[in-house]
Amino acid sequence: MEVPEPLPGQALVRVTVGTVSPLDDTVRAGRMSPALCKPLPIVPGGAAVGVVVDAGASGLTEGARVAINGQGRGLSTDGTWREYVAEYPEALTPLPGEVGDRQVAAILAGAGYSTAYLALTELAGFRPGQSILAPGIGGAVGMGAAHVAAQLGASMVISTAGRTDKAEQARAAGFDNIIDLSQESLREGVARLTEGRGVDVVLDGVAGPLLGDALAALAHGGNYIAVGYSGGTRGTVDVTDLIWKTARVHGYKFDMFPADVTRAARQTLVDWLVEKRFEPIVAREFPLAQAAEAQRHLIEDRPFGRVLLTMGARD
Repeated sequence: MEVPEPLPGQALVRVTVGTVSPLDDTVRAGRMSPALCKPLPIVPGGAAVGVVVDAGASGLTEGARVAINGQGRGLSTDGTWREYVAEYPEALTPLPGEVGDRQVAAILAGAGYSTAYLALTELAGFRPGQSILAPGIGGAVGMGAAHVAAQLGASMVISTAGRTDKAEQARAAGFDNIIDLSQESLREGVARLTEGRGVDVVLDGVAGPLLGDALAALAHGGNYIAVGYSGGTRGTVDVTDLIWKTARVHGYKFDMFPADVTRAARQTLVDWLVEKRFEPIVAREFPLAQAAEAQRHLIEDRPFGRVLLTMGARD
């Protein structure tokens, strides 16, 4: 591809690390709503980290490290699986020297961390002392929610693993309340861990066959937030789990909040990285030439942690 020519007000960024997410696969497979996605072909990739090589009139500094944050990339416009991206400064977050490209790319991959932060603070009104269930600890939403909820003062964070080895891997990484779904059901595991009370918030990026049990896991007055469907788009629900618990159900969409709110969320997450409040886990990195294998690995192997694409020299 030609190096893009920045439009007035844009900066040209050399990408160092790109992200791989389930959304890339959804678009590639043609399962994304036509209203949200431009017709194929499209360059995948929703986010990346890079270096400003031509600041133009953007107000940024050449040589500055930045995060490239979504703005429909990989959906309504070409994404970040490329060596150079031209972008407006509103979609670029300057990065401090205390955090590495790999760390930042890991919290951007799959948007799990920002999704968790915005869903908990803006939709659920999450308060210190509340409990949360976020299924799928190896995925972006499950792991992001576990880290974010802890920083927001959660009394308990529960997640799941589909295999015993992954459950053990999660516990070794410091995630204590992991339900091994090969040994017990989600409903049984939540009842055991909460002594039958249930959780205040369910942040569900899995859905599918877990949907009914996830709703049943709510405590009275709890909030269920649908953020994804890696397990499938359909499940069976007992409506009494909503009625008798006066539960609230929310749908989360990546562009539902004003730009200043999402920018503030990303800045908070970067600040937490600087303060070393958590360390995002990277499962594997692939060079750009192996992008297809990177996507296959994420979707089929379901690794524990994020999958990244490297474009060349980086820190």
